[in-house]
Amino acid sequence: MIGCGFGDEGKGRVVDCLCSQSLGALVVRFSGGHQAGHHVIRGNIDHVFSNFGCGALQGIPTYWTRYCTVDPVGIVNELEILRASGIKPHLFIDPRCPVTTLYDKGQNRIRDAHNQHGTCGVGFGATLQREADRYSLLFADLYNPTILQIKLKLIKDYYDFIPVDTALDNFLSCCDAITHSDNVVRKHGIPGDFELIFEGSQGLLLDQDAGFFPHVTRSNTGTKNILELGYEPFVYLVTRAYQTRHGNGPMTNQHITHHIKRNPYERNNAGGFQGQFRKTLLDVDLLMYAISRDEYIRTTPNKALVITCMDLIEGEWRYTLDGAIFEAASGNDFANKIRRHLGIQQAYVSWGPTGELVPVKSTE
Repeated sequence: MIGCGFGDEGKGRVVDCLCSQSLGALVVRFSGGHQAGHHVIRGNIDHVFSNFGCGALQGIPTYWTRYCTVDPVGIVNELEILRASGIKPHLFIDPRCPVTTLYDKGQNRIRDAHNQHGTCGVGFGATLQREADRYSLLFADLYNPTILQIKLKLIKDYYDFIPVDTALDNFLSCCDAITHSDNVVRKHGIPGDFELIFEGSQGLLLDQDAGFFPHVTRSNTGTKNILELGYEPFVYLVTRAYQTRHGNGPMTNQHITHHIKRNPYERNNAGGFQGQFRKTLLDVDLLMYAISRDEYIRTTPNKALVITCMDLIEGEWRYTLDGAIFEAASGNDFANKIRRHLGIQQAYVSWGPTGELVPVKSTE
C-alpha cells in the first residue's frame, strides 16, 4: 500500500481494511518511520499510528524493517495509549533500525526553523543524516546500557545541543522500558507464516529521489525497499479524491476554486511543525509523474487504484489534466476516468472515515 501524493492519502484506513480481509496477517513498515501519522477509526477507537502498524486495532502484529527509524519515547507513549483502549499491540523491530534521540528532535526543529524545507519535528531527517555521518545508534544498542551511554554522549557532542535535563532521563527510561517489554521484540528478518501487508509512509511525491527537492522526505517511499527485501507485491496506490499537502513545497491547482468539504476527522489541520494543511482539485499529471518514477509500479500489472475521501466532494466531480479542468458525472465516473488516465485496470473507492473499499464499476 503506497500513497500517490504528498502524504495524507488515507493509507491508514486502507491498511486497516486490508487487514480485516486477511487471516494471519503481518503489517510490514518498509519506509519512513515514527514520523508517520496514519489515522484509523475502528469501532469506538480513534487513533493515529506512528510507531505501530495500522492493523494493531485488530490484533495484527507489526514488523519494523531496517529502513525505518525508531523513537523509543514515541513507542512507549503510543503503547500506553493503546493499552488504555484495551489494545495489546505487538511490534517486531529489526535490530539495525536507526534510533531517534532527543538530540535529533532538537536539531530537526532548529534546522527547519531556518531553511523551512518542511518537517514533522520528530527528528526523522536529522537521524538519517547523523547515521550517514557515522554517528550511529541502532535499535540493538538499546540492549547494552554501556554502549548506549557512550553513543549518546558522542551524539550530543555531534550536535552541540543541550536539552533540558528531564528529556534525557525520559529518553533513557523509555529505552529501558522497551528492552523489558513483552510488546516489543528484536527480530532480524521478517517472520514467516504470515500474509504480508506492506504499509507505506508519506507518498510518492515526497520520495527522496522522485519528489521536488528540497521539500522531500529522507526516504524511498515507493517499492524500492520492498524489492530489496525480496518481495514483489501487489500494489494498492492510494490517493484522496482531491489533492492535499502539509506545509511548504510546491502544490498545483491552488488558484482554482473548489467546494471540498471540511473533514471533521482531519488531524493536524494547521500549526505545528508541518504548517498549514492545504487542499485543492486532484491533479492527474502529478499522479502520472509519481507512478512513472517507480519502475516496478510503472511496469507491473499487479496494482490497483484506491481513491479515498469520496464523501468530501460536494456537488461536483472535477480534476485537472494538462492544466485543463475536466468534469465527471458521478463518483463512479470520476474514479473510472482517473483509473483510465493512469492506465490501471482495477480501482476501489472509499466513502467516510471508516469506509470499506468498494470496487469501481467499469463503464467501458
